[in-house]
Amino acid sequence: MNVVFLSPHFPPQYFRFCLNLKAAGANVLGIGEEPYDHLFGEVRTALTEYYRVDDMHNYDALVRACGFFTHRYGKIDRLDSLNEYWLSTEARLRDNFNIFGIRGKEIDFIRRKSFMKAKFREAGVPVARGQLVRTVDDAHSLINETGYPLIAKPDDGVGAIATYRINDDQDLVAFFETKPDTDYIMEEFISGSIFSFDGLADRSGNPVFYTAHTFSQGIMETVNQARHLYYYSLRDIPASLEKVGRECLRAFKVKERFFHIEFFQTAADQYVSLEVNMRPPGGYTTDMFNYACDIDIYRIWAELLVHHRTDIHYTRDYHCCYASRKFNQRYLHSQADILARYGSFMVLIESVPGVFSSALGDIGYIFRSKSLDETLEIARFIHQTED
Repeated sequence: MNVVFLSPHFPPQYFRFCLNLKAAGANVLGIGEEPYDHLFGEVRTALTEYYRVDDMHNYDALVRACGFFTHRYGKIDRLDSLNEYWLSTEARLRDNFNIFGIRGKEIDFIRRKSFMKAKFREAGVPVARGQLVRTVDDAHSLINETGYPLIAKPDDGVGAIATYRINDDQDLVAFFETKPDTDYIMEEFISGSIFSFDGLADRSGNPVFYTAHTFSQGIMETVNQARHLYYYSLRDIPASLEKVGRECLRAFKVKERFFHIEFFQTAADQYVSLEVNMRPPGGYTTDMFNYACDIDIYRIWAELLVHHRTDIHYTRDYHCCYASRKFNQRYLHSQADILARYGSFMVLIESVPGVFSSALGDIGYIFRSKSLDETLEIARFIHQTED
């Protein structure tokens, strides 16, 4: 099997996907801007061959790279980056080289939030009322129906980048005066806790692995207010959450892909869809899969692609939690204090790359416990500030 992997060096932990592909017997063919000698040794070890391009946004250069690999190794069987940023580029390349996976005609349904709404409705899952807005009059037609507050976000956007809460007419005017030159969708504000349904589906759309997480707050608040956050995995997934998650998998026709589907829980057993991402959850969540269930999701993904292996056995033995810290906060407890008190629970402490720090903080603590009360206690200890 020949697998092309875009930007195999980023995020830093994603070389493990490539390493396990190679161990499963695939030719792993990397394309990236980084000079080969600058790649970490683990990345170079994981690749069968690497093709450097001057600019990953130069589509013709990517086509030439894929053409080179086709000439050298034969037909490309899979192409991916497992990264939200490159989803549209991947779909276009799959069209050009007839590669299995999400194609150009499907990409809007997993990239554009306005298109997602149709799929959520097809799944029978409630959605926030909203519409594309290009003028103040467009916005007022929605406001007449929903009232304030509203959330405005790029229709084709990643995470909470350039997302705004609009509370009144003054905010609305300011938004239209300063908004980026891109399509925006406005939605009614939904109050509720955020939950995600996450995992990996096989080629028939059945989950090979799945779990769920809940978040201390939304990513929009985290980014816009420069706040820290925590989120943790559930040991027991509510039946109602699993039901709407599986219905979304069917509606979005998820096949041989990771998925990250977000919902607001508005009442017990009631969920409103937020958005869907057809890639692994962000940050270090793939590592959290592993720590929560004592598995290797990188190997599971590779063996699914190469050998179609789906007989994965696992149990959710732990709540695995990510708690961030921000440099702009004065924390009551030092890292030494955290390790002295809770070191036996810690599985990973990482400095977060700058491109992710607005959402994931500057330092990330990952820990696990079988007890939810203990998990929340540790998160509170990490986040306790001096004032």
